[in-house]
Amino acid sequence: MSLCEDCIKGVRHEGSPEGKWVSINGVETYVGTPTGNYQKNKVLLFLSDAFGPRFVNSQLLVDDFARNGIKTVAPDFFENDGAPPELLESPKRQTFDLPAWLARHSPSATRSLVDKVIAELKEQGVTEFSAVGYCYGGRLVFNFAFENVTTVSIASHPSLLKSPDDLEKYFSTSHAPLLLNTCTVDDQFPQSSQTQADAIFGEGKFAPGYKREYFDGCTHGFAVKGDMSNPKIKAGKEGAFKASVEWLYKYGFGPSDSK
Repeated sequence: MSLCEDCIKGVRHEGSPEGKWVSINGVETYVGTPTGNYQKNKVLLFLSDAFGPRFVNSQLLVDDFARNGIKTVAPDFFENDGAPPELLESPKRQTFDLPAWLARHSPSATRSLVDKVIAELKEQGVTEFSAVGYCYGGRLVFNFAFENVTTVSIASHPSLLKSPDDLEKYFSTSHAPLLLNTCTVDDQFPQSSQTQADAIFGEGKFAPGYKREYFDGCTHGFAVKGDMSNPKIKAGKEGAFKASVEWLYKYGFGPSDSK
């Protein structure tokens, strides 16, 4: 498994985070809580890219999901060792040992920390989890769906997947409706993999539900750290978020379903 340069490339977005950091079963977690009515028994797991939830872009996305009536938690499964935002500057990227970083933070290691958060939230009364993942986090979305820990899945430009193997495993083992937000230039989930996904899940073959959005002119990472000064990338980032919220609403995570 490996990541690509686009995984640590992008633009820092502007805004002031509104969520709170809390410790959930010993795991520092950024939490976005809706201000209005929302379903207290349902939580969206926000599974970040390599920069982790301490990156302002991720926090702003968590806030946006909460603003749309969805309680969202983003565990810091890198334990404050996410890729540093300074890597967004090209010279810094050239000296960062990405393979060594990934060896410290394998999907199995990070998964165990999210499991701790899930266990504690269940103790607090949460009965259903959905998951949205970006880049690295997309791998975790698939891992949770394989075991049906989550009931709704969204993966934006997922990394570390083996295609078609992981797609076929998802089809055969998961009951979670799957939304893929994809783009034109993506070494991690290229158009060949996107085509394979459509062939496996599309045309109603995957009974729980499947949809793939495609954002032309966008590059891997666009949904979380794309250059918002580029009209196509801005449209892609906003389109992927809109599609994600609509997918969550469609499958029972909207505020209108509040208990």
